Amino acid sequence: MPQINSLLVTLKKTLKSHGLTYAQVATHLDLTEASVKRLFSEQQISLQRLEQICQLMQMEISDLVQLMNDQQPQLQQLTQEQEEEITRDITLLLITVCVLNRWTLEEILEWYKLSESECLKKLIRLDKLNIIELLPKNKIKLRVANNFGWREGGPIQRFFQDKLAQEFFNSRFEGNDECLLVLNGMLSPASNLEFQRKLKRFAREFEELNQQDSSLPLEKRNGVSVVFAIRNWRYGLFKPLLKR
Repeated sequence: MPQINSLLVTLKKTLKSHGLTYAQVATHLDLTEASVKRLFSEQQISLQRLEQICQLMQMEISDLVQLMNDQQPQLQQLTQEQEEEITRDITLLLITVCVLNRWTLEEILEWYKLSESECLKKLIRLDKLNIIELLPKNKIKLRVANNFGWREGGPIQRFFQDKLAQEFFNSRFEGNDECLLVLNGMLSPASNLEFQRKLKRFAREFEELNQQDSSLPLEKRNGVSVVFAIRNWRYGLFKPLLKR
């Protein structure tokens, strides 16, 4: 029902943007204006009538659905409390990471030792957090914006820093799918900011590739993590040699 309501709200807005009235829709459908108003108020528009209305606007039903999806508010960030809730439940965190990488329920169950009921319970929680919309037949629809990210210095970012940093860097980074660059230099504040802007651009390009590959089957995608970091820092090893 929520999707039907959203679709009809989008339909009304689109009719208005095309300068079309209920009276004009009624004429096109060979109905009275009162009948058309009743169809909208009772949400009883059949697919055939919906297609006819879309034809009046020189659109396909798929165009209307795309407009509906584009108009849905998308989540850019969780609250501090929501992130804390996720970090307290390792299973919820696991499933959150999976759905953000566009895994299906079947794929999660295939890869992890979770019961379907346990997994659904966590998905329902993510639905309430507005990260996903759990559709009929347990299909998962993401409700996050393309620029969704964890809070800077927030609970989830700290969790990964504290728990996973050592494991992440426990590699020689010699494989074809690995790369480690360590750069040292001395930059002015202006150059530092310029380099940070470039890092953020690389991050956007990574997300574009991630979006591009999201339609591929899971077996053709590999989980990767990228760490970009820059800070004013001196090796602790050299501290005893510093005069100030």
